[in-house]
Amino acid sequence: MRTLVECVPNFSEGRDPAKVEAIIQALVAGPEVYLLDQEMDADHNRSVITLVGTREQIGEAALRGIGRAAELIDLNQHRGAHPRLGATDVVPFVPVSGVTLEDCVRIAEWVAEEAWRRFRIPTYLYEAAARKPERRNLENIRRGQFEGVREEVLTNPERLPDFGPRFGEGGLHPTAGATVVGARKFLIAYNINLNTADIAIAKSIAKKIRASSGGFPAVKAMGVDLKARNLAQVSMNLTDFETTGIGVAFDAVRREAAAVGVEVVGSEIVGLVPRQALVDASVHYLKVENFHLELILENRLEQVLAREDETRAGSAARGLPSRPGQAREPAHEAGETPALPEGFVAAVAAATPTPGGGSVSALAGALAAALGEMVCGLTLKRESHKTHYKSVEESLARLSGFRRRLLENVDRDAASYQSVVAAMKMPKSTEVEKGARARAIEEASKTAALVPLDTAEIAKETRRLIAALGASTIPQAASDLCVALHLAEAAERGAVENVRANLPAIHDQEWLEGIESRLRELAKR
Repeated sequence: MRTLVECVPNFSEGRDPAKVEAIIQALVAGPEVYLLDQEMDADHNRSVITLVGTREQIGEAALRGIGRAAELIDLNQHRGAHPRLGATDVVPFVPVSGVTLEDCVRIAEWVAEEAWRRFRIPTYLYEAAARKPERRNLENIRRGQFEGVREEVLTNPERLPDFGPRFGEGGLHPTAGATVVGARKFLIAYNINLNTADIAIAKSIAKKIRASSGGFPAVKAMGVDLKARNLAQVSMNLTDFETTGIGVAFDAVRREAAAVGVEVVGSEIVGLVPRQALVDASVHYLKVENFHLELILENRLEQVLAREDETRAGSAARGLPSRPGQAREPAHEAGETPALPEGFVAAVAAATPTPGGGSVSALAGALAAALGEMVCGLTLKRESHKTHYKSVEESLARLSGFRRRLLENVDRDAASYQSVVAAMKMPKSTEVEKGARARAIEEASKTAALVPLDTAEIAKETRRLIAALGASTIPQAASDLCVALHLAEAAERGAVENVRANLPAIHDQEWLEGIESRLRELAKR
């Protein structure tokens, strides 16, 4: 299978096309790397470049761009509306095809270490690659920007980079600053412009809607002053569009703006966006009651072609589709009961280790979210609950995202266990082979622990959301919500057990501390 990884480096230059072009040429100078998109913004003084490449080549491409940017950009002279820490400010890697998020973590770690070794640019790891819980969020790392962090690393060891000088031995690169490298799911950079130049209004709206202030999950937001256009902007990163999509974010900003007498004059997507994100937004606004993914021609075509490929390869069907995001939703008429996924149930019953408890936990969580979706959908058909439509629609969108992610984890959990088995089968005749085998087992065990941990965290959010639905949905569906709550709790508890089952094989204490911290958060009920 061909491997594809997306890389979306952000550079602190958005006003000099010659410099940006030189960086792009460096990025694509090697084999198996392709330019998909480029965005320059003079107000932000920032460029966002979207690349795709093979697992083997995308990291080296990113390093070429980091090196070239360090030659061309001096942060001491840089001014713009967008916060920045480095000439190459942030470099995320995103799995596309034939790779996992954990594969992208390993690419990020290698790039971060090499950037320091080759260019003496200190690097921080964030999102899924973070080695400290507080560094999962980019804004925590970038707090104070280049000028502030440059001073703080000299006096506060807690702000030291993951790769760079030790405390007391130096600070950031004098002109290129530091670079933040990580691995994440697809992120949508989405900006909404307001018909006011009052930046305080944009900042106030951003604070109300972002997750860190108690707003919408998976939303990062800030107010930006677009001086050239005499407008204020709410600039957002939707870090998981399946949890909070474009439509929900747009409605939230428009609603908050209207409350202070301000209107939305337009919005923009920076970089590329997955097709599903726009589909979700369309369904959100059109209120398509019978929507499922197979109504999209391209999805149906891909499904048919995938089945033909599997048939030619002699693949055995498992009852649940193996390609995430495709054919997940059964096409059946209202009132009919879709066929039980007997292939999957039989696979669980078989005397083989996979699919096992982790996959079953993920499926239980997906069923919980699906029941919640059903209750939301029924409520939206009742005129008597019209006053609750807005909150119910938002809950429906979030539950739909949870369900898709949990269904993906059904397959990911089984695949991660197979990686552990493969590592255990590695040769161990010599000390070198023993060392390589031990490292492979530990890395595979980390992945095998992270998948059910993700399941547990999503199941907990699913449970919280379903528990809150009773006050805004039809009372006739109370029993369905009760079943969903039990399923979500079972999913969470079962997934946690699968996390702990993989921890004894891991000896990385710092990594284990991060996992234990996340498990403690789950335990807070």
